[in-house]
Amino acid sequence: MRISFLLHNAYTIGGTIRSTFNLASALADHHDVEIVSVLRYRKTPAMGAPPRVRLTHLVDLRRGSAHYDGDDPRHAQPARVFPRADGRHRQYSRLTDERIGRHLSSLEADVIVGTRPGLNVHIARQAHPAAIRVGQEHLTLSGHGLRMRHEIRHRYPLLDALTTVTEADARAYRQLGLPGVRVQAIANSVPAMTTRPAEHTGKIVVAAGRLVPVKRYDLLIKAFAGVVASHPDWQLRIFGRGDTTGNERRALSTLIDHLGLNGHVFLNDHVGALATELGKASIAVSASDRESFGMTIVEAMRCGLPVVATDCPNGPREIITDGVDGRLVPPGDAEGLAAALRDLIRDASLRRRMGEAAGRNSVRFAPDHIAEQHLALYQDLLKRGPGKRSLSPLREAAHRTRTAAIDTAHTLRSTTRRAARSQPAG
Repeated sequence: MRISFLLHNAYTIGGTIRSTFNLASALADHHDVEIVSVLRYRKTPAMGAPPRVRLTHLVDLRRGSAHYDGDDPRHAQPARVFPRADGRHRQYSRLTDERIGRHLSSLEADVIVGTRPGLNVHIARQAHPAAIRVGQEHLTLSGHGLRMRHEIRHRYPLLDALTTVTEADARAYRQLGLPGVRVQAIANSVPAMTTRPAEHTGKIVVAAGRLVPVKRYDLLIKAFAGVVASHPDWQLRIFGRGDTTGNERRALSTLIDHLGLNGHVFLNDHVGALATELGKASIAVSASDRESFGMTIVEAMRCGLPVVATDCPNGPREIITDGVDGRLVPPGDAEGLAAALRDLIRDASLRRRMGEAAGRNSVRFAPDHIAEQHLALYQDLLKRGPGKRSLSPLREAAHRTRTAAIDTAHTLRSTTRRAARSQPAG
């Protein structure tokens, strides 16, 4: 089977890139697999190229490259096919429209897989009609704005299947009633850790992920103040990068100072060998208000760590079995987080039992097991044959009208907000 993945940018760091690389590598054991990166900014992938997988690109944005496309006048014109509602729209252009369209229409793959909504729309509209078209949702339907959800309702019926990373999100997509589209939840995969499992002796709690407000590191730091009060010999180590402004890191550093937690809570840049840091810890923790999945939770479990996590939509509750391999507490509950951490800190045998259970239970996220689920889906779709491949002119006209109405309403709201902000106080 020839399988082709279409990825926004394979040359940087991100959860979608990592999960795509993991899946493609596992499928490549027995199939012809390629990853096509729309954009290329670097000579080599920051996360390392997946073995046995062809990696190519469509638009070269490496300054100094003999094939640099950044000066092409089409790249200065906004994209028309890649939907404006996708948050990456500013990075797309008439040039990417043309290159993606040419690639997809001539690609003789059995299965073509998109990895974000804008690329799923490209595949729905432009992929070779004989190929099976599969879209992937790495975030959540609820996380998309009104215009993107409208685009999804309109374009996704031209896909053969859509995969989500949680069953909760699959249910949300099924409620859209996308005709002819098979919606299936298949979790992200996480390889076995290359380091030894955690020994549960280090007095360290570890958290990992981007330094962004939704991860609620502020809540976690406040909760850990309650832990330190009774267990001053324990540390919280947070691994993650923030945005280029550094605002979140500064705010968290200020909070650590204010609570007198210097020497107890440490902010570290995300490290490539996170498994090594996990191996030093005894407990992992996640305080997010929402998660599309929870890759770092699975990574910690694969290292044999029990995980304390907020029971937020959508991922943690489908990964952690409360009281067996970790603990789930209500979102926003700092005292609940502190209490769960204290329970595990006080009972070494409990955290060891939960850690061992976490290691066993996390095997279900192994790349070969997850790849088997994707492969079974692809095989079923190939047996069924391609589904709907075009929309009626009437539907297209209705879509344009509805999109224009949404855009007008959005512009009106933005203008009203700007006018309100410009009014003098008092």
